[in-house]
Amino acid sequence: MSRTMVLETASVSKEFKLKEKAATLKAVREVSLRIYQGESLALVGESGSGKSTLAKMMLGLTPPTSGDIYLYDRPIQAIPVRERAALVQPVFQDPFASLNPKKTIGEIVAMALIARQCSKKRYEPLVHEMLEKVGLPSEYAQRSPKELSGGQRQRVAIARALISQPRLLVCDEPTSALDVSVQAQIINLLNDLRTTLNLSYLIVTHNMGVVAHLADRVAVMYFGKIVEEGPVREVLRAPQHPYTQELMSAVLPLKPGYVFPAQLAVAQASQVDFTGCAYQGRCTRAVAECSTREPVAQAHTRSIACHSPI
Repeated sequence: MSRTMVLETASVSKEFKLKEKAATLKAVREVSLRIYQGESLALVGESGSGKSTLAKMMLGLTPPTSGDIYLYDRPIQAIPVRERAALVQPVFQDPFASLNPKKTIGEIVAMALIARQCSKKRYEPLVHEMLEKVGLPSEYAQRSPKELSGGQRQRVAIARALISQPRLLVCDEPTSALDVSVQAQIINLLNDLRTTLNLSYLIVTHNMGVVAHLADRVAVMYFGKIVEEGPVREVLRAPQHPYTQELMSAVLPLKPGYVFPAQLAVAQASQVDFTGCAYQGRCTRAVAECSTREPVAQAHTRSIACHSPI
């Protein structure tokens, strides 16, 4: 049975010129991913791995340096902005920063409809309906963001993204700014909405708990490349790339404020060129080939870009 492909990145790369060092930062390196209708794909990796840059390209907010991105088999940059916004919408990380404090909740949720010259008489019932779908009473439309808790604000952000009836949501760390007790509620809400509205998700996160509860597949990103990809249960239960194993072993910090060496290494490595595998300096299973030839993932149900996987 064939599945409808919502979004595809074909060998996408993104480079940034660093003026102060007269160098080029390769933030994303030849990434190829597919997201199908009704599917949730998690993109995981450390800070600086290129996740957010890739997500921005998937939203059409920034063009790739090379490669192609297709939204429903159409080049994403060729789709008019308003039409693109009706197909894919973001849900941002911090609900305290992403909601305009000078507007009512109703105006915030209706933002996309107002931009299309939709009258208040027409959009008001749609806003009330959407608020109820995300678990908020319709009378919240008259409130301001400062009257809401963090979890309620994130529900508003989700309602704002859904008011245009998009088929794909790009969720950038959708629970990281929330209390632990509220995170589960938002995860359950996203799962319910995906089922009832037949949505597709790209979940950008570093939280493996979120991955386990929200995603069908997971793609692990390191230094701009996808190093391992496959079904969530298989990857989380038996990671085969050494970097995925390192991520799994570092799910919880050793003490408050502790920064894992891996995070420091990414910040340093991103400033220099390398030959072979980017992970070789941190890998305990590195072989001679790792320093001369970059590993290439094979396109199977599960792929690992490694010369010596488990």
